[in-house]
Amino acid sequence: MTETLTLDASKPLAPGSTIGILGGGQLGRMLALAAARLGLKCHVYDPAPDGPAAEVCAASTTAPWDDEAALRAFAGAVDVVTYEFENVPAASLDLIESLVPIRPGRRALAVSQDRIDEKQFLQDLGLTTAPFAAVDDATTLDAALSKIGAPAILKTRRFGYDGKGQARIMAADEAETALAEMNGAPAILEGFVEFSHEVSVIGARGLDGAVACFDPGENRHQDGILRETTVPARLSAAQRTDAVLLAARILTALDYVGVMGVELFVTPQGLVVNEIAPRVHNSGHWTQDGCLIDQFEQHIRAVAGWPLGDGARHSDVVMENLIGDDVDRVPQIAGTQSAIHLYGKAEARPGRKMGHVNRLTGPVR
Repeated sequence: MTETLTLDASKPLAPGSTIGILGGGQLGRMLALAAARLGLKCHVYDPAPDGPAAEVCAASTTAPWDDEAALRAFAGAVDVVTYEFENVPAASLDLIESLVPIRPGRRALAVSQDRIDEKQFLQDLGLTTAPFAAVDDATTLDAALSKIGAPAILKTRRFGYDGKGQARIMAADEAETALAEMNGAPAILEGFVEFSHEVSVIGARGLDGAVACFDPGENRHQDGILRETTVPARLSAAQRTDAVLLAARILTALDYVGVMGVELFVTPQGLVVNEIAPRVHNSGHWTQDGCLIDQFEQHIRAVAGWPLGDGARHSDVVMENLIGDDVDRVPQIAGTQSAIHLYGKAEARPGRKMGHVNRLTGPVR
């Protein structure tokens, strides 16, 4: 067992220390690779066997989220814990946190796990979001539609990602079908926002309170899944500054430690916050080849208590996700001026992210 219980949380981790990662997907994999460059080890915990992260980590635990003995052993084997996805059960986090520091902190996770809480938190900061209302049944959905109107989108309050757990309501007579798609889960109705495009800011905050943000990227989605992120985004200088300051405001309000993704709609009235993700983010993958310090190293630096790196961009980049059978194009892509990042997944399925490609389109002008 490591010296977890006597660890001075204010001191940076020394090379050779171990970072625990909750979740074993591709984000965990890329975090582990970044940690290895810095001489830090990673130990991943995931209920699913053979996840992408485990094969590049120094150690892995495959066990359910409610396995107390496994959670205790995991916490005892690491010096700090972070996570690569938001939906870790609260009881698991309670146990781990009693034994070892968790970064980012629990508040950020709690806010992002529930879309109602997230929207309310953002509005309390004075930020603009889509109009929203809680929906629990047909009566509250009717009331929400009367208040917000259609078109609108009905989403589960928790556990939705990549377009899952949501249904569009273009007219009031579609409400019953949309509600049925929620399968009884608590939901939120969000009004449509008229926007020209979506951008995201990848921001980081260190243990010392320092904040650093990468340049905003412009996102293009297809079937609810991110297909491309282009940097630089189409933003005026004022919009770019506003986006970065907005992200910094959120990070500071949450006393955040680590990297966060902030998705924004660009509208004639200003920037509207779509959602926040308290982790490294798909739309930040371009940083791996467009910056000296990428989002994954930045996150590792933050949770390890190291100074944040300079996230300045040296190149313009287009990041393309390889989804499903897109991975079959890798031999052809390998013959182009592209950086290929594959996730080690054995089976390509529709909608499954298999990797991504970064194409440098020129130096920063």
